[in-house]
Amino acid sequence: MIRYTLICEAAHSFEGWFRNSGDFEAQCGRELVVCPVCGSSDVKKALMAPAVSTSRKREAISASAAAEPAAPAQTEASGPAAAPGQTQPAALLPTDVRHREIVEALRTLRAQVIANSENVGKGFAEEARKIHYGEAEERSIYGETTLEDAEALQEEGISVLPLPELPDDKN
Repeated sequence: MIRYTLICEAAHSFEGWFRNSGDFEAQCGRELVVCPVCGSSDVKKALMAPAVSTSRKREAISASAAAEPAAPAQTEASGPAAAPGQTQPAALLPTDVRHREIVEALRTLRAQVIANSENVGKGFAEEARKIHYGEAEERSIYGETTLEDAEALQEEGISVLPLPELPDDKN
């Protein structure tokens, strides 16, 4: 995975993770990469320093961390400061609240997909191709497939998205 610092046309800075640089370019070309602040799809890679970790750097970081006193905890009212060149989100919530909200939104999305789609099980890739090429009735489906088959479907121009696995799904 590659982490890019991205910037939109309104100068909002944010991060994005991609499998490789080709994925970033492809997703930008399809306007799938959008600014989380303003929703702009005019997104470019920002200048970033490479993340190189050396043993000297690790030693220096651990030595400075041991020598410096702990920073005072920030209150919810003051919130964390934005890094230079980055905008601060409009609303800051404790991490556990944001996590719960995200998981709940994903749970709702997943439930809607399942409720409004047909489960085709392990034959997902085959059925998706049949629908795409007009050999089967057009409808929403979900099921199971390998990563390789999902990539092959996308290369053929067949839109597929993974259903998110949620923390409670494995309990």
